[in-house]
Amino acid sequence: MEGEMEKQNSLLSHENIGGETDNDRYESMMQLHISPSMRSITISSSKVAARHISYRTLFHTILILAFLLPFVFILTALVTLEGANKCSSIDCLGRRLGPRLLGRVDDSERLARDFFKILNEASTQDIPDGLKLPDSFNHLVSDTKNNHYDPKTFALVLRAMMEKFERDIRQTKFAELTNKHFAASSIPKGIHCLSLRLTDEYSSNAHARRQLPSPERLPLLSDNARHHFILSTDNILAASVVVSSAVQSSSNPEKIVFHIITDKKTYAGMHSWFALNSVDPAIVEVRGVHQFDWLTRENVPVLEALESHNGLMNYYHGSHVAGANLSETTPRRFASRLQSRSPKYISLLNHLRIYIPELFPNLDKVVFLDDDVVVQRDLAPLWDVDLGGKVNGAVETCHGEDASVMSKRLRNYFNFSHPHIAKHLNPEECAWAYGMNVFDLKAWRKTNIRETYHSWLRENLKSNLTMWKLGTLPPALIAFKGHVHVIDSSWHMLGLGYQSQTNTESIRKAAVIHYNGQSKPWLEIGFEHLRPFWTKYVNYSNDFIKNCHILE
Repeated sequence: MEGEMEKQNSLLSHENIGGETDNDRYESMMQLHISPSMRSITISSSKVAARHISYRTLFHTILILAFLLPFVFILTALVTLEGANKCSSIDCLGRRLGPRLLGRVDDSERLARDFFKILNEASTQDIPDGLKLPDSFNHLVSDTKNNHYDPKTFALVLRAMMEKFERDIRQTKFAELTNKHFAASSIPKGIHCLSLRLTDEYSSNAHARRQLPSPERLPLLSDNARHHFILSTDNILAASVVVSSAVQSSSNPEKIVFHIITDKKTYAGMHSWFALNSVDPAIVEVRGVHQFDWLTRENVPVLEALESHNGLMNYYHGSHVAGANLSETTPRRFASRLQSRSPKYISLLNHLRIYIPELFPNLDKVVFLDDDVVVQRDLAPLWDVDLGGKVNGAVETCHGEDASVMSKRLRNYFNFSHPHIAKHLNPEECAWAYGMNVFDLKAWRKTNIRETYHSWLRENLKSNLTMWKLGTLPPALIAFKGHVHVIDSSWHMLGLGYQSQTNTESIRKAAVIHYNGQSKPWLEIGFEHLRPFWTKYVNYSNDFIKNCHILE
């Protein structure tokens, strides 16, 4: 029995090791004792020595705090109001911590708020007439110092300066757009030189006048087993690039036949170039507008309209700023207005594409190319494309990665406030591109496309060009309505003449790239990083190119 009792006592003693009993926990708590004489307060704990605090000590502590706190508050307020840049440790305490503890803002916040208030007031006040404005910010600072401007006067002068600078920038932008328009419409000196030298060569060099193509190859001009390209231009250099790029990109160049149409003044120079610079085994034919008997005023009403309509001539050759309220229009709208007034839109060479079936009565299928394109891939597969009875194989321009180029619908070309336009057209209908088109001439000859084109052109002339502004595409969008077969967009990439951010990797993949827009690659205003895709097909070793310093 005694042994068992010793074991139990031993177990109990072990259980209490490492832990406190309830009594221990109770005794370790803080205890507060007030003496019977009410003279002192005692704070004690079983593990902490007792501390005695007299009422007198507590009273003195409270009295000191009551004296110091108002003093700290007043000192903080004074330092804050004075806005001292440098402060002692006590000053900084009042200046930095005091206002925040009291929910107040610091100097910088209050200064920003007051400055904004002054600027807001200045924005609603009238600027006095004859107010002399500084030419720069440094002059503004100097005038403010010398004339002792108050904040309101400073804000008013600053506003007047900003408005003046905005007007100057706006006027400069409009001037830039106007100069760019004239640069785009002009003929570069080098290209003009090339045309003159080649024309002179035509008159003095029998080889430059040789027949194109040679007599034994003439039957191939109407051979529908060949791949026929139509090109209408008065730019010899541009024509050479189109032909060279198409021939070099072809896997079967011997099947290529180019039909180049130019005007009377350029015919001799154009003929000289291709007579002296053979593209064998491909075939090139050069013809002037004057050599087509079919092109008479009776067959082509647009000829007389372009030459005699006074409103048309004034629109394209008159003042380009007249009628434009520069204070209300935007630079983008002004640029569009200028582009729509390019003289090329009243050039017969630009309208000739609508007469291709009559100009080439023996051909069944052709590919039409603008002179500002470059061919980078073999186009032979286009002759195998089944147009499904349609006339025009073209790329749509209402969807694509480049939104600024591939977002064109009919609303972008027509004035839908005109009742005749609103009645017949849908503004959301997708547009298509001119510049690389596959034409089924057999199907075309069964339609009234040409007559529809003429009809709408007359209506626009009668309305004083209020139905549309841009030249040949708008009436073509109407005339070919229902006759367009959409081809894959990889065949024709647009926008290299006005979209500087064009993706170069996409350019390399496109079959035909089109420099439509003002920034042609042969002009100084062309985009430098996009020009090499065109210049790679310029023969800089040619004597005429070197002597005329083409793109030197």
